[in-house]
Formats: sequence, C-alpha cells, structure tokens
Amino acid sequence: MKKLLQVSLLASAVLVGLSGCNDDKASAPAPVAEQAAPELTSFEDKSAYAIGLSMGRYIGSTLEKQQELGVALDNDIILSGVRDGFSDKGQMSDEEIQTALTAYDEHINELIEAQAKEQAAATLEEGNKFLEENAKKEGVIVTDSGLQYEVLTEGEGAKPNAEDVVTVHYTGTLVDGTTFDSSVERGEPASFPLNQVIPGWTEGVQLMPVGAKYKLVIPAELGYGEAGAGSIPGNSVLIFDVELLDIKSADAPQSSEPAAANG
Repeated sequence: MKKLLQVSLLASAVLVGLSGCNDDKASAPAPVAEQAAPELTSFEDKSAYAIGLSMGRYIGSTLEKQQELGVALDNDIILSGVRDGFSDKGQMSDEEIQTALTAYDEHINELIEAQAKEQAAATLEEGNKFLEENAKKEGVIVTDSGLQYEVLTEGEGAKPNAEDVVTVHYTGTLVDGTTFDSSVERGEPASFPLNQVIPGWTEGVQLMPVGAKYKLVIPAELGYGEAGAGSIPGNSVLIFDVELLDIKSADAPQSSEPAAANG
C-alpha cells in the first residue's frame, strides 16, 4: 500500500540532524519566543535562516497532516529536543532516539493502513450503489464481466481488436464527479495498445466503432481494485467518456497513453 506520509524520511532527517549537532557541541540557542527577529544581511545569516525555516515548515506540515490521524505532538517538546540537539544535554541516547522514532514510524503507518481500509470499504459500498442505480438507466448495457456502457454517439468505422493501437479522446471521473484524468483538457488525444490498459478499457473500447462516443462505467475489479492508483482511491468505480478516433496496427508509432487507464 502506498504510504500517505513518508514518516521515515522525517525521522531520519531529525536523527541525522541531532547526531551531527551533538558532535559539534555548539551552545544551545535561546528559545525562539525570546529572540528578536534576526537581521538577514550576510550570506551566512540568510543561509542559516533558510535552513531553519525550511526544516520548520517541513516538520510542521508533516505533523499537521498526521494530526488528521489522531496523533498530536507537543510543539514545545519538539523545540526542546531541537535545542538540546545543539548541545550535549539530550535526555535520550542515540539508541533510545532510534527506538522512539521507529515506534513512531510504525504507529503512524498502522493508522494510515487502518484509515485506507476504512476509506476503501466506504468507496466500495458507494461504488456498488452507483453501479446498481446506473444499470437501471435507459440505454445502459451491462456485459457479463460487469462493465456498463452507454452509446452516446454511434460510429460507422471498424472496431479494434485487443492487440490494436487505438487513438482516443477521453475524460475520466469518479462517481462523485471528480475528474482524475482527461486528454480533452490536455488538448491532445492519447494512443496506446488496447491490451496494455485496465481490463475495463480493453473490453469497452473493443465494442466501439471508429467515430463512436461511449460512456464506460468500470467496476473496481475491472479497474484498479483495492489498491487504487495515484489520486484514484481503492475500490473506485471509474467513469470514462471515450471517443474512438483511430485504429492502427500494434507496430505503429505511439503517442501518450491515458495515465489513469494504464494497466
């Protein structure tokens, strides 16, 4: 499962920073709240402030996202640890630091996995309901695999085989209307081998004559299943408005292929 937050990167960065500063045994800086804003006139001052500000923003942004999982860390204690990292006053050994950060990393990832499973279950329920209702609409045809399609504009050209390279214009959305991919918006049609994309595309586009426009409603098992892909959540039903523009043999030159339909 794709991690939503790269906690290990944060943990490693903090650990390396603390260890490196311990070697220098520099004096601990005064608390931020007690210092006036520094005047950034020299190269060294600007560099130092940029390092501190970027580190603070990165850590702050990461911790803010993790609060959504129910984990809230005390900023004052974090700053205390940073200050102690510039001196030899640390309350934890390197081994204790590594143990604490590893446990933190594991805990966050457990919460992420639990959240992802919960979201996938909700998406599956929502998708099944959508498929059930959509199948009742006039003009919607359901194939043996569960693929649903609707003819928007019929074509008069040839139909592709799975081994052919097709050129299409398409827009892909989720059941809530969110657009996740669109060659139409990019202003450039996509060409790709039809047997190298998700099963719902391979099956659905073979039903289309050149010149046709179809709406394909693809169940999760014919799309990206429980894993999802990119911005597409696991168990998502995918809706594509597809226009078949051209068919070429498999050895013809190819252009871009649909990012969200790629299998």
